Amino acid sequence: MSKASRITSFKGASEAAQSIRDLISRVANSNATVLITGESGTGKELVARALHDESNRAGANFVPINCTAIPKELIESELFGHRKGAFTGAMNDRIGRFELAHGGTIFLDEIGDLSMDMQVKLLRVLQERTVDPVGSHKPVHVDVRVVAATHCDLEAQIVAGRFREDLYYRLNVLPLKTPALRQRPDDVPELLAHFSRSCVQNEAPPITFTEDFVDALQAYAWPGNVRELSNLVDRFSTLFSGQHLSLSTVPADLLPRGLAQLQAERCAHPATSLKPVLPKPPKVTSIYSAVTPSLLDELEGNPVEDIIMLAQGISCLPAEGISLKDRLADIERDLIIQALARTEGNVSQTARLLNLQRTTLIEKLNKYDLRQGVLNVSAA
Repeated sequence: MSKASRITSFKGASEAAQSIRDLISRVANSNATVLITGESGTGKELVARALHDESNRAGANFVPINCTAIPKELIESELFGHRKGAFTGAMNDRIGRFELAHGGTIFLDEIGDLSMDMQVKLLRVLQERTVDPVGSHKPVHVDVRVVAATHCDLEAQIVAGRFREDLYYRLNVLPLKTPALRQRPDDVPELLAHFSRSCVQNEAPPITFTEDFVDALQAYAWPGNVRELSNLVDRFSTLFSGQHLSLSTVPADLLPRGLAQLQAERCAHPATSLKPVLPKPPKVTSIYSAVTPSLLDELEGNPVEDIIMLAQGISCLPAEGISLKDRLADIERDLIIQALARTEGNVSQTARLLNLQRTTLIEKLNKYDLRQGVLNVSAA
């Protein structure tokens, strides 16, 4: 994989996704320890692998280990290795994960679940850059970049006495937080396309989604984050291979509870009843049709220029002045109303028509109190 393609493995065009990719590029070649925080399923291991692949350590091993998955009594041997006869069942020497990662990167996932005694031993490894295999009296030097990750609030764990403060500061040299999927809904369409291509069944075309389905997927809170989205696309690709899926046609029992609730709400209020009731924009057939004799009497300065400004909806500046901020807000609100009327209240189409991010448009709908009757505005 080329460097250009490695960094794009964290998918999405949103500001949050781009920020993660930029940060990976900046810190990849550092040897400093990285602490990745974020909810489960947000791609912490993906970020760790990108850090390794972008670094000058890419030619050596990337060694992941889930600190939760290894039994407490075996974690020390797993991390640091052991010598023959060190304990019952130790029939041969074994190299630990730190030695396997020599020259490369070790990824300690769910570091917050590490026991207190192992936290002490890990702290010594970070300080001395040596490991002590179980049953050995000779430390082994390791050249390894440590990347740790957790979904826990480690500062709260410190206060509760479950995590060492000195270890936290050793790990948190370069902090990096992965955003939840609900915080970057604009990335959902790209992720859907990516996972649909990855889950193609029997050379069938990738599954696709109707616009109302995509809107619902963007509105869903995704408690399982990107992992949940990936699993859902895998499920649909298996059951509906090559099909164009609509929200109303997928059985509710195949949807997460939150999506099933959205489906029920939208089926109870079909699109015909959700079309917006919006004020119609004034109809102007020519630049003169909006100008009345009374308005002509009020014009000052250049009459032709004033008539054109009036026809464009721009009032002449009165002698006492105006609030430019309020006037611009009125113009913006009117343009949004016109665009919503043209798209029959479809938020995604309206955003494209106004060249706005969908989330920005939703903020403006809230600002100008235009939510009522707008189709799919629940995706905010």
